[in-house]
Amino acid sequence: MKPDFEKMSWAELRAYVLAHRDDLDALEALFNRRSPDSEATWYNFPYTEEGQRQMEEVFRRKINGEL
Repeated sequence: MKPDFEKMSWAELRAYVLAHRDDLDALEALFNRRSPDSEATWYNFPYTEEGQRQMEEVFRRKINGEL
């Protein structure tokens, strides 16, 4: 019997998906919890060396939890 994915926290569901990678229902439940595009942060960097540097700086700060 599968667990109730709706009652699981995001962290619990993620851990379940990592432990049961073939469970497509669990994976779908996790995907359905993602933020909609309207809430996503979009970055429009120019395709230049400066834009590349800015993008790398934003990603570094995001990874380090500064943003």
